[in-house]
Amino acid sequence: MDQITIAPATDVDPTWNTWTLLERRLREDGDRTLIEVQRSPGVWSPVTTREFIDEAKAVALGLIALGVDPGDRVALMSRTRYEWTLFDYAIWAAGAVSVPIYETSSVDQIRWICSDSAVKAAVVETDSHRLLVDAARADIPGLTRVWQIESGDVEALKTVGRPIPVTQVDERLANVHLDSLATIIYTSGTTGRPKGTELDHAQFVRLAENTQFDFTETTLRHVICQPTARTLFFLPLAHVFARFIEVLTISSKTVIGHCPDTKTLIPSMESFRPTFLLAVPRVMEKVYNAAEQKAGTGAKLKLFRRAAKAAIVYSRALETPHGPSSSIKAQRALFDRLVYSKIRQSMGGKAEYVVSGGAPLGERLGHFFRGIGLTVLEGYGLTETTAPIVVNRPSRQKIGSVGIPFPGCSIAIAHDGEVLAKGVNVFTTYRNNPEATAEAFDEDGWFLTGDVGTLDDDGYLFITGRKKEIIVTAGGKNVVPALLEDRLRGHPLVSQCVVVGDAKPYVAALITLDAEMLPGWLKIHSLPEMDIEAARRNDQVQASIQRAVDRTNEAVSRAESIRRFSIIPGDFTELNGYLTPSLKVKRSMVLRDYGDVIEEMYSHHS
Repeated sequence: MDQITIAPATDVDPTWNTWTLLERRLREDGDRTLIEVQRSPGVWSPVTTREFIDEAKAVALGLIALGVDPGDRVALMSRTRYEWTLFDYAIWAAGAVSVPIYETSSVDQIRWICSDSAVKAAVVETDSHRLLVDAARADIPGLTRVWQIESGDVEALKTVGRPIPVTQVDERLANVHLDSLATIIYTSGTTGRPKGTELDHAQFVRLAENTQFDFTETTLRHVICQPTARTLFFLPLAHVFARFIEVLTISSKTVIGHCPDTKTLIPSMESFRPTFLLAVPRVMEKVYNAAEQKAGTGAKLKLFRRAAKAAIVYSRALETPHGPSSSIKAQRALFDRLVYSKIRQSMGGKAEYVVSGGAPLGERLGHFFRGIGLTVLEGYGLTETTAPIVVNRPSRQKIGSVGIPFPGCSIAIAHDGEVLAKGVNVFTTYRNNPEATAEAFDEDGWFLTGDVGTLDDDGYLFITGRKKEIIVTAGGKNVVPALLEDRLRGHPLVSQCVVVGDAKPYVAALITLDAEMLPGWLKIHSLPEMDIEAARRNDQVQASIQRAVDRTNEAVSRAESIRRFSIIPGDFTELNGYLTPSLKVKRSMVLRDYGDVIEEMYSHHS
């Protein structure tokens, strides 16, 4: 069994909790900005560490006054905004346990999460969220209180808590240690009912400390611990990826901001000017596709494509012994003035790094963004590993890999190729589910991730697919869907792709079109306006997708190549339930609901 451990864990005092890290920042620079809040478009108001702590404790006193006891579970359902972080820390300050719920969740999902975790109270953002929670409450007798951010309940909680001395918060925090439960995060898994992953303060604190104090090389410390470090959250804080980075950045020197609506992300980035961002690959694909579409037609489009190719060539040359040649450097400098600088400016002009997770990024995008001056640090992890267990470092990056382990974390590859994990950030139990907990670990205590991968000679992990998603064709050929899907999604018109072919004579694909990109693509190709339904039947659209399929097939053998595809109506979204909140396709649902379409693709096979 191949195994890699980079460095031992940094020791952490067992009496610490997530607030300990926040209070350390208070001691070090309490009157410097911790968070900037966008009060109006483009106008950001600073909140110091001291002010944030005072407000979080004031809200916590309100929670205590209204009956939140130590260990109680409090649900938190909101978009990514300042108040999400405020309530997260206020719940912890009250000695309670936060249970995040995606703001896109249905009544059935809310009912399951709140009942399984025995939620006592809930915080919601909007009227619509409250209606959903109220609809679920009939079956959750223990859920007695609901507070709403947009109806003024933040100030109401502060008011009701004023008579209580702040020492009550301090006393509760003194009884919260590493082994205290911090949160229950329900996996947004692509199959089955979500499992409640219980994470202690230990997982967050130990991973944050080992991230900040990893001195083995130029590490993420270089990204987050600079006095000028700034990041803008726009991914759901209900997801473990953004949640861990929240704890990490609040405990470092980073100034953070929140963007609740991705429709305003570009202007928010331009005004906030982050130095690094968190993203999932689908976001990076959209940035690339939007830049290409913005180039327009004719000479400008040709210029963009030449610039994109030059960026990739430059980035690949960085990995050679002699580095980029003088001619490659000159070409990059030219395109930097004409193209790359404009893309960086749309992200605020200060961003140097993107920390990417949630799904494989793909080598092409990794080289493109590094070539334009934006290094994508791809990592890998799961809810059960408190997000990242491995990540690429600024000074030790291998594009195409997900990096090397953090100190205190270990990765191994089982005999069947499954990726195994151990470390300071690995969970210990699923809520109310001892059978699933037992199945999640092997006899030696390794967590079974369900992903398949390899380790190279330098200890870098490469993820090749999901163990349960590997397709075995009727001819016995093993096919990794992710490789084909990631490449095909590089086409600006392709929104989602699901490769099929298990026990079938060849590989095929279901494809959805991107409604946002369609109008610009049609204009570039001198086609009239049309909706998705018309576009999916259009000969030129079909031909363009076929060319994308042909390019995708160049990466695999004939037996693994996509022979047929079907452009289906609509799209896979969170709203219709086909995507998880981290934008992963629920493959089993697609295979079930589109079974007739899949069979039709094979009906003409002789």
